[in-house]
Amino acid sequence: MVLGLALGLSVQAQEFQGIAVYQSKTSSAEMKERFANDKNMTPDRQKQIEERMKSMFEKTFILNFDKTASIYKEEEKLDAPGQGGDGRMKMMSSMMGAGGTMYKNVKDKNYTVDKEFMGKDFLVKDSLVKLNWKMEGESRVIGGYNCFKATAVIAMNETDLGNFRPRSDEEKRKEDAAEKEKKTSLLDQIKAPTERVVTAWYSPEIPVNQGPDKYWGLPGLILEINDGKTVILCSKVVLNPKEKASIKAATNGKLINQKDYDATVVKKIKEYRDNNPRPAGGPGGGGGRR
Repeated sequence: MVLGLALGLSVQAQEFQGIAVYQSKTSSAEMKERFANDKNMTPDRQKQIEERMKSMFEKTFILNFDKTASIYKEEEKLDAPGQGGDGRMKMMSSMMGAGGTMYKNVKDKNYTVDKEFMGKDFLVKDSLVKLNWKMEGESRVIGGYNCFKATAVIAMNETDLGNFRPRSDEEKRKEDAAEKEKKTSLLDQIKAPTERVVTAWYSPEIPVNQGPDKYWGLPGLILEINDGKTVILCSKVVLNPKEKASIKAATNGKLINQKDYDATVVKKIKEYRDNNPRPAGGPGGGGGRR
């Protein structure tokens, strides 16, 4: 009888699953200001750009998780008519990894994510980055769950969209003058990488060390992440849903590690920028060679 009960509890633990729905919002104030200051842009075109930017920077993601692994994927939805976007918008959307599925295995400490970048499919597989979380001792309630605050310092790199910003005309003149005799940077339109502080709120009431996107490693499900540019907030949690998800890594795409994938992205951005220079008319112009 005792053995049967133990086996039953073991099976239940193995079958445990949960679903968390997250709303992700990334600040786009700088881009909105640049488009708003473009005198050549019509009101209709500006409205179209703003709608496209909203779809890029405000998204819903679903996290399916069990005791050891999870899959994190953007909620599928159709684009509204007329939201095709221009080349720069499509480029940025591609860099945000739309449509990809991130698989994290916290037991084996690895991850797999399928990405489509500029028409090519990649399968990025690598080890999870260990985050040195600092417990801050603060608490709050999110969605009825008691949560605690933790922070970590994370290095940004060239492919982090949250670090992207076109140079102002004044910045461009000064930097171009200073580097006239030097080799042009691969990403001279992008701010230099910096470190940032990430704030997480996790709940020990959901005892899995999972979280949205690349975040993990806390003694409870991460319900909110704020990196200063993007806020990812959990809006719904369902434990032990009736329908179980298949929590497995994707298998399609060119196998590559994170370092090599980042190098590929940097190279392609340079090629794209060189072949599609920003026109004199500003952000709303056509671009490209004629």
